[in-house]
Amino acid sequence: MTVDIDFGRSVVDKVLEKGVDDIIVRLQERLYELIVFDNGVLRSYNISRDSGVGIRVFVEGSMGYSYTSSLDKESIFIAIERAISSAKSLKRHGISKNLYSCRGSKGIYRVSTKINPMDVDPEKKIALIKELNVETMRRNRIASAVTRYGCEIDKRVVVTSYGSEVYVEVTAIGISHMAVAKSGNTMERIQEQKTFIGGFEYVNSFDWIRFIEEINELAIKASQAKTPPPGVYTAIIDNKLIGLLLHEALGHAAEGDIVISRESILKDRVGERIASEKVNIVDDGLVDGGYPVPYDDEGIEKSRTIVVSDGILRHFLNSRYTAVELNQGLTGNARAQNITFDTIVRQTNFYMLPGEARVEELFEGISLGFYLLGMGAMGGQVDPSVGTFTFSVGPSYLVKNGEPSELVRGTVVSGNILETLKEVDLVAKDLSITTSVFGGCGKNGQMVRVGTGGPHTRVKRIVVGGV
Repeated sequence: MTVDIDFGRSVVDKVLEKGVDDIIVRLQERLYELIVFDNGVLRSYNISRDSGVGIRVFVEGSMGYSYTSSLDKESIFIAIERAISSAKSLKRHGISKNLYSCRGSKGIYRVSTKINPMDVDPEKKIALIKELNVETMRRNRIASAVTRYGCEIDKRVVVTSYGSEVYVEVTAIGISHMAVAKSGNTMERIQEQKTFIGGFEYVNSFDWIRFIEEINELAIKASQAKTPPPGVYTAIIDNKLIGLLLHEALGHAAEGDIVISRESILKDRVGERIASEKVNIVDDGLVDGGYPVPYDDEGIEKSRTIVVSDGILRHFLNSRYTAVELNQGLTGNARAQNITFDTIVRQTNFYMLPGEARVEELFEGISLGFYLLGMGAMGGQVDPSVGTFTFSVGPSYLVKNGEPSELVRGTVVSGNILETLKEVDLVAKDLSITTSVFGGCGKNGQMVRVGTGGPHTRVKRIVVGGV
């Protein structure tokens, strides 16, 4: 298959002959390479390739979607007919939608790579991951370790009846490491990953030995640490953890389809103060450290959406459908995992903007509090309808008299995201955003790559506990 705009145009032309009102044709070709070493043993080396075309049509306001991974003329014709048939079936049942009328985008975005990862000898990749994994297993107190190499090359084309003609090609590459340490009867697991947007040149230039040693050391120290004393504390939240909290507890609540379904705490709150004046939050398709999304899967340019400014809720994240329903503009947030799915509203790179403070200033004046860290965080539970969250964060530090002191493990934070954001009283200027080639954000059975992060942030009151 040739993933290019000309191919997309030819499919659109075929669909136009059927007299439908609105057409989106999505082409995709994806390659994913994964190497896994587990306790010194090569467990797997897989390279998967998939490609196909997805076709969405609107017939008098009713939508139909179909796809095929066989790109001969007959398979594409069948997919077109299925999409139209599906739309007409919904129309007979009175199911219809209004779509934001727009002019599509035109553009090409391709991540620059100096060394194509697929041109690198597989033995070199295997040797690197083996070295990192085996060196970890030689450490005292390390009980087990899993080290992974991942590379993804994702090519997408969107061509529409309303003028979109976009091509996006993203190469992402990284290494993930998980270490389990044991001290007495206590075991502690720390997992972290580092992903670059670009080619194998990033793997060549990064200090991976130091990367895994930091993870191993933290696992060992955490296995020897105590659990934290529960209570309500002032806390400094690091870049990684603030990104996780915002993405899960606020980002999903800002997605237009969640708002429309009345499952969001942000429903009917545009223009209302939902955070302290120190808080500014955006969703941005292109930002250093994040995952590039210059255009969404409806062929709309991804704008930098200001979700919260000076603590005021300003805008939701929208597709062409939710923009109409919420009486807002397009934001370019219609995304799909691949061509087997139609689009839904998703975040891209959702993060807090930096403030003016130095990180050191955030610790000043805290007699007893916490420095909460994201490395090794185990995730948690959120309810976007009421804004509550509970997260198991990474090994963190007690703060005493303005300084980080002893390490604690099994730390859990909980609360209501709006109440927590209103307690933000200081924001540092050290913005940091990360993405991952090993995972992403899940919603409605779909996973997409995202970026998360922000600056160090101080919260005057947050509930901290231990497990």
